[in-house]
Amino acid sequence: MERYLEIAKIVSTHGVRGEVNAEAWCDSPKALCRLKKLYSKGGEKIFEVERSRPKGDGMAIIKLRGIDTPEAARVLRNKILFADREDMPLPEGSYFIADLVGMSAVTEGGEVLGRVSDVFSTGANDVYEITRGEKKFYIPAIPSVVLNVDTEAGKMTVFPMEGLFDED
Repeated sequence: MERYLEIAKIVSTHGVRGEVNAEAWCDSPKALCRLKKLYSKGGEKIFEVERSRPKGDGMAIIKLRGIDTPEAARVLRNKILFADREDMPLPEGSYFIADLVGMSAVTEGGEVLGRVSDVFSTGANDVYEITRGEKKFYIPAIPSVVLNVDTEAGKMTVFPMEGLFDED
């Protein structure tokens, strides 16, 4: 599992004090704003967050230490920001999308149904896209369908309800 997870993308500058507008790629801009440190890919560079606030529409305004002018902030445009997974504890039964994508989906009997290729938030529950060859199947992320998720083994055990994996 990757230690650093993509969490946001800097899309533009904000104001004259070096703040940036960042598109949150996590559950909400509020979750992004709780972080005190952000990182470049692989954790090579640490960005200390001086202050941040949700902006709405999935955005946050962030002030990074040492970025004090619009010109300095403009250099960061399109930069992907990462979070250390240890700074983002998850509730029991929750997973990072990065840990689910690529996971093998199997039945209780061990039949391989495919690989998790994407995760969609629908409001009521997430939906997992399972890809097998050229075919894509969509399963609700609910306890009666997703029986077990083992991130260490990279395997999700699924109950294939009638109709979920029909080839037609």
